[in-house]
Amino acid sequence: MTDSRPLRIDMHTHILPRTWPDLHERYGYGEWIQLNHHEPGKAEMHSGGTVFRVIDENCWDPATRLHDMDRTGIDTQVICTIPVLFSYWAEPRDTLDFSRILNDDIATTTRDHPGRFIGLGTIPMQDTDLAIEELERCVKELGFPGIQIGSNINERNLDDDAFFPIFEAAQDLDACVFVHPWKMLGQNRTRDHWMTWLVGMPAETSLAICSLAMGGVFERLPDLRFGFAHGGGSFPLTVDRIDHGFAARPDLCQTRTKTPPSQMMDRIYVDSALHGPESLQYVISRIGADHVCLGSDYPFPLGEPNPGSTIDELEGLDQQARTRLLSGTALEFLGLSADDLLHVLNTEAGTA
Repeated sequence: MTDSRPLRIDMHTHILPRTWPDLHERYGYGEWIQLNHHEPGKAEMHSGGTVFRVIDENCWDPATRLHDMDRTGIDTQVICTIPVLFSYWAEPRDTLDFSRILNDDIATTTRDHPGRFIGLGTIPMQDTDLAIEELERCVKELGFPGIQIGSNINERNLDDDAFFPIFEAAQDLDACVFVHPWKMLGQNRTRDHWMTWLVGMPAETSLAICSLAMGGVFERLPDLRFGFAHGGGSFPLTVDRIDHGFAARPDLCQTRTKTPPSQMMDRIYVDSALHGPESLQYVISRIGADHVCLGSDYPFPLGEPNPGSTIDELEGLDQQARTRLLSGTALEFLGLSADDLLHVLNTEAGTA
């Protein structure tokens, strides 16, 4: 990259391997996710023989992704697995084994295309020791700046005591934690009209943030960088109501911290996947441009078709704020240097 335009880093994208072993055969149980490449450039995701999603080759093929990135002006994608592959429900050692398959595939992509892709790992959150083991491998061996986790672990909120040592280890490793909604609350009432994704996801993300805030995790781990998908869900819009309840019912809300959730907003990073400049402008007004980063949810239907276009539509931003949104916030969250990334990107471009 040699021009003077700001870097564009897409902080929220998903990837999976083109193929992996038959996991039911490998582990001997469960409705594990498998791919069926039923036609060129497309694959069926199925579980227990039931097809629940058809994906395109941009889900697994780096060359296709690079073409899309060049077309839309994205310099770097942060890549992490698809949440349905977290597999927290399984036997922990089997989840660890599958996590390693997923993480090794991401590591291959980042090694083959340095600077264009940055990886976040997945870990078996249902087992504290195994989660820390894979977290350390992701950071120390694979070179990932952090991990992606689900918004709950088998319906346990993120302030559950079992997860604190994992977060503590992440802080010690200077690793970031990106939280993605999954297994949304109220799914028995949101099956129609795609409401699990449209309504459930924002509420689920807000629940995750509130759990970490009122559960005292943010306060106990002041140096751990937490990021949240989809603009922080419904949290930015409902934080005043949450704060009011926090003050009105200290007996229920202040059991682990006396600090109101609104005073912990500088502890969270969120992406810009909000689909409208008005919504994004509001989130920036509450959290600040220095805690919002470009994120598209590529390559899925709910993603932003042209990553960063909502940021581009914002009016009244000075260049410093725009640069923060396009890359500066992501770099800070990842713990990376702009100069170092530019050097790698320019070297990669020269090699190509």
